[in-house]
Amino acid sequence: MNSAFADLPDPPYYVVTFSSCRTEGDHGYGAMADSMVQLAAEQPGFLGVESARGTDGFGITNSYWRDEDSIVAWKAIVAHAAAQRIGRERWYEAFQVRVARVERAYGFAR
Repeated sequence: MNSAFADLPDPPYYVVTFSSCRTEGDHGYGAMADSMVQLAAEQPGFLGVESARGTDGFGITNSYWRDEDSIVAWKAIVAHAAAQRIGRERWYEAFQVRVARVERAYGFAR
């Protein structure tokens, strides 16, 4: 299967969907995004991440978690909170966060 797909367990689990419109230029975004994925991967309850961004600056990142407590703990990490603050100041025109419980999952791979 394509390595862009997260290798996830059977449901149920949770997804945090982060949809965003970027500002012009990188301004350190790429390095911070990479470090946040690495930091998230070290957290208890983290299951995986999938991310895509179009040339128009719109992107979606889905991070997957075992339970809601894991999501709350991730949100409280100091480095993550700092990245969120910088994102509002520098990297995003707008964003939306949605949290959901995944009940079913299926797919196809050639």
